[in-house]
Amino acid sequence: MDEPTFADVVHARERIAPWAHRTPVLTSSSIDRLAGASVLFKAEPFQRTGSFKFRGATNAVLSLSGVERARGVVTHSSGNHAQALALAARLAGVHATIVMPEDALPAKRRATEGYGATVVPCAPTLAAREETAARVLRETGGTLVHPHDDTRVIAGQGTAAVELIEEAGPFDLLLAPVGGGGLLSGTAIAAAALLPSARVIGCEPAGADDAYRSLRSGVRVTEHAPRTVADGLRTTLGEIGFHVIRRLVSDIVLVSEEEILEAMRLVWERMKVVIEPSAAVAVAPLLNGSLSVGGRRVGVILSGGNVDLDGFLPSSRTVRVA
Repeated sequence: MDEPTFADVVHARERIAPWAHRTPVLTSSSIDRLAGASVLFKAEPFQRTGSFKFRGATNAVLSLSGVERARGVVTHSSGNHAQALALAARLAGVHATIVMPEDALPAKRRATEGYGATVVPCAPTLAAREETAARVLRETGGTLVHPHDDTRVIAGQGTAAVELIEEAGPFDLLLAPVGGGGLLSGTAIAAAALLPSARVIGCEPAGADDAYRSLRSGVRVTEHAPRTVADGLRTTLGEIGFHVIRRLVSDIVLVSEEEILEAMRLVWERMKVVIEPSAAVAVAPLLNGSLSVGGRRVGVILSGGNVDLDGFLPSSRTVRVA
């Protein structure tokens, strides 16, 4: 099994530069005071499709041969990768078929379809997702672009950390959420090359702690039943990501559901930035004392801002303006 290298990340950066936004680096004096540290946030909610996933999806699509482009791309995803691949494929003139679990957030399904992809629903289990994607691949002859267990995708995700380090480094700590492991492993590869003295920390919901258990046991956990509001982190840690994380990530810390929501609200209130629960997972350790960050420079990858507003706002059909 080949792992992506820093050279792959550099090539990905060059490849996606005309397509992906260079997202801003933000600060908050309020969060600095609460954390007792200097914290700089890479704001991927401002990336196209609202998350870092556009980086990896775009790198994968642009890496395809002409024959592969003609046959289209296929993936399975609950939301952010689905949207990212749908848009990247549309921009490249490639058809995308996305297998989405039936319990995916409606807003993410609408966005995926809005970008022009064909959505194929499946039961809300990993096995159903993989089986349905395999069937679609047989029927279409398309190329699988896995949400995280793909060297092209991981290399693309690592470009966010490269930009953060170049613009605001050096850092003592780099924090990123971990679900499938694409963002965390890409971040670790970039940091190992550019900031070898920095510690890279993965952040994970306690209710979806397979990466935490995998790192401690040395054996990748492949069966678990995640229960967390951070829907983007419910997926199982990928094989490639696991091997990179074992080599390059210092630790994985866990946060509770209450801490995720508190961090989400804090960023909304103090920074005026909408982040999704998965992004808040990387903010919570700054506030709950699980990490020693006092007096340090900390870089945080805010992974995305795709929140299902149906849970917060009434339907537009019922809104009355005086």
